[in-house]
Amino acid sequence: FETMPEKALNCVCYMAYTAWKSREILLGQLRRHGMLHLFYEIEMPVIYSLYHMEEEGIQVRREELKAYGERLQTQVEKLEQEIYAETGCEFNINSPKQLGEVLFEKMSLPGGKKTKTGWSTNADVLEKLKDHPLVADVLTYRQYAKLKSTYADGLLKVIDPDGRIRTSFQMTVTATGRLSSTEPNLQNIPTRTDLGSKMREMFVAAPGHVLVDADYS
Repeated sequence: FETMPEKALNCVCYMAYTAWKSREILLGQLRRHGMLHLFYEIEMPVIYSLYHMEEEGIQVRREELKAYGERLQTQVEKLEQEIYAETGCEFNINSPKQLGEVLFEKMSLPGGKKTKTGWSTNADVLEKLKDHPLVADVLTYRQYAKLKSTYADGLLKVIDPDGRIRTSFQMTVTATGRLSSTEPNLQNIPTRTDLGSKMREMFVAAPGHVLVDADYS
């Protein structure tokens, strides 16, 4: 505490004070709803399991993940060139404004929606036009670009020196009561495409161990 900045110290002290003052109120609510058993016998013990899970982390194939990112980059660049050839011009595919102008003004595709800032190119709009080869390529481009930036590049940055990624598990975020994962989120690794499913192969068990998948139900 001695080295902690005053503002941070005040914040920590306020949080501790709030927790202390809330104790009786919250315990009263738990008693009223018959949830003391759930709190003491299930929720609180799970904290220790989650702590050990966070501490252990999950092993990742670093080199394979790096190579996977390079393959994605190749796919992204290939799609870029195909899109440029189809439209007859080079533009920033990641710019909604430029993409909208190309799709709905230059290429005269139907179903365009104008907003205050220009043509809408969100997923809903493009999904309705995905039968058009150009739009299909744009959707695939977005998918691969996200895989590259969010997952391949993003996960490489958070691999610890021992080759493991350590996420944080949240018990009180989702309305359904299931766990959520943050920093990084390991629960939304994509599976819709072959390249997306390949991402899951990067997560492996340590020698002598196996990964177990259990459904909530």
